[in-house]
Amino acid sequence: MSPVETPRTRLVRPLAGRMETVVGRFTMYRLVLLALAALAAYSLLLNVLGWLTFGIPEMLAHLALCLALTYASNRALAALFRVKPHTESSLITGLLLYFLFWPPLQPMDLAGVALACLLASASKYALAWRGRHIFNPAAAGAFITGLTGLNIATWWAATPAMLWLLVPAVLLVVYRMRKALMASVFTVVATAITTLVLVRAGMPAAAGIWQALAQRPVLFFVGFMLTEPLTLPPRRWQQLALATVVGVLFAVPWNLGIFANSPEAALLAGNLLAFLAGQRGAVKLRFAGARPLTPATTEFSFEPARPVRFLPGQYMELDLPQAKPDGKGRRRVFSLAGGPGERLVKFGVRTDGPLSAAKAALLALRPGDELSATAVGGEFVLPRDPRRPVLLIAAGIGITPFVSYLASGALRERDAVLLVLARSADELAYAEELRRSGVQVLVRLADGSVPPSGLASAAGRPPGVRSFGADGRLDGPDGRLDGPDGRLDGPALAALVPDISRRDVYVSGSPASVAALRRAAKRSGARRVRTDSFSGY
Repeated sequence: MSPVETPRTRLVRPLAGRMETVVGRFTMYRLVLLALAALAAYSLLLNVLGWLTFGIPEMLAHLALCLALTYASNRALAALFRVKPHTESSLITGLLLYFLFWPPLQPMDLAGVALACLLASASKYALAWRGRHIFNPAAAGAFITGLTGLNIATWWAATPAMLWLLVPAVLLVVYRMRKALMASVFTVVATAITTLVLVRAGMPAAAGIWQALAQRPVLFFVGFMLTEPLTLPPRRWQQLALATVVGVLFAVPWNLGIFANSPEAALLAGNLLAFLAGQRGAVKLRFAGARPLTPATTEFSFEPARPVRFLPGQYMELDLPQAKPDGKGRRRVFSLAGGPGERLVKFGVRTDGPLSAAKAALLALRPGDELSATAVGGEFVLPRDPRRPVLLIAAGIGITPFVSYLASGALRERDAVLLVLARSADELAYAEELRRSGVQVLVRLADGSVPPSGLASAAGRPPGVRSFGADGRLDGPDGRLDGPDGRLDGPALAALVPDISRRDVYVSGSPASVAALRRAAKRSGARRVRTDSFSGY
């Protein structure tokens, strides 16, 4: 039985879709930078109100020092190593160090903060492998500075007064990065161990939990440092294991000679484990060419300098050589469209309408041009058990990860149904790949037109709902695919795929499309739905 639709749920669901769209317009780096900047401004306000007692001159001097030194040193080192500086990354590092070290005015303390800033920038180049830094720069700078004795990180952001803005900021960042489960695992492990240690020391359990969350840097640590994309392993199970290990190292008291437990030490240990688990180092990509998929989409192909390890459905982060950055930073995430064994790596991108700096940079590439792939990851991969049937729903350029499934042969021996949604026949990307896929394909075109030759229609008007098998047979009941508002709704999806409840459902497309299709799948009886949204860039 479908859930009862109420005015409240009809209002909340569109709002959720709009939130996905709005948040998706910000790159992860831009969102983290804005969140940290808001927290810095909030800390100054708290000092004015008397809830913090550092003093405004000390805080402003501390903030200016951290930002100026990380920005200037990063640009100088980038020039030395002949690479383009990543401005947002340097500013994020400066803001993190602002919250890690006590705002000083004493010469030795200032020298310690300055050293941490310089070491943080240097770690991106010196403690790196094939163009990818291994350790969180702020943690590395703070840790090494602590060993010198000039200054020690206090993580003063962990104060009850900061919670009013810290909690929503962390939740927003974790939501945008899709790391809620990982953040929850670390928070539970670190809080439980810290509380247990405090209870054994005589503190009541409730007070121990409060101190762990409000007076220890658990929340700041997990929101802004543990979840840094470049220092995470690629798979979710690896990230959950990492969160557990780091949570233990973070909370359990330990001492090994000159090394003792601290948040930065725990994070650096986790960074090293993540480096060993993932694609170690950046990969140079040489542009091989582009081909139009539709009037609105383009496929870009690159030849990697060395083999790229990835699973079908995963993404790659590219560092784009933008001549005129648009304020969103240089790094963009794209789903891989080819198979892991292919010579070229491919990305399908929507390239119509107003062009962002990222899309303009891609379109301006000439054969032989080089750029870097900084990370590979993602959980939008098929179940390991090939006997588990799947329903794949692609909206627009959301077809890209499914093309990777097809190219790798991962669907060859699996019971799979692929439903493709597009505006018109002209905007159906990878039509030829779908024709020869060998899997059951359904096509729904919003304008009601006929799909290209060889693909069956699943439009909400004549000839009705039909399925297309690898043998070319058309079968299934006729009927409307659209719901009352013209959208693909739960009952229509259930009529189209009657056994949807036994299938793992995968949905890919824009954030708004994914939110709507996920609801439709749930209402049609799907028990397991995995999503992959293509944010605006």
